[in-house]
Amino acid sequence: MDSALRSQLAAAGVSPECASTIELVRDVLARVGDKWTVLVITTLADGPLRFTTLHERIAGVSQRMLSQTLRSLTRDGLLTRTAYAEVPPRVEYALTPLGRSLSDTVTHVVRWVQAHQIEIVRNREVFDGAGSAAP
Repeated sequence: MDSALRSQLAAAGVSPECASTIELVRDVLARVGDKWTVLVITTLADGPLRFTTLHERIAGVSQRMLSQTLRSLTRDGLLTRTAYAEVPPRVEYALTPLGRSLSDTVTHVVRWVQAHQIEIVRNREVFDGAGSAAP
């Protein structure tokens, strides 16, 4: 957590334990709110995949960004990385039970977007057509 936020929380009387929780919540929200994380999680929902297959299925992601995302998700315990001692080497990524629970949550969000996409697009068009500026 940056020192400015830590100072603000301390000035507001937030205990160090609560500040740690706030830090973790912010970090996890940043992770799960990342578009590449959502796409990796949803792509792996059907089962383990190799890096190359993931890269092919996730349009627009660079190899570097996919590698960073996989590393972060593995660090957080959402994915497993299994390297098989074969020639050529094979590595597969799969959701852990924790990752599967996130996948279930992400699936609900995706379904919500699908159910409301016409309304969202219409609202955007109205907003953009009115020349409205963000507050």
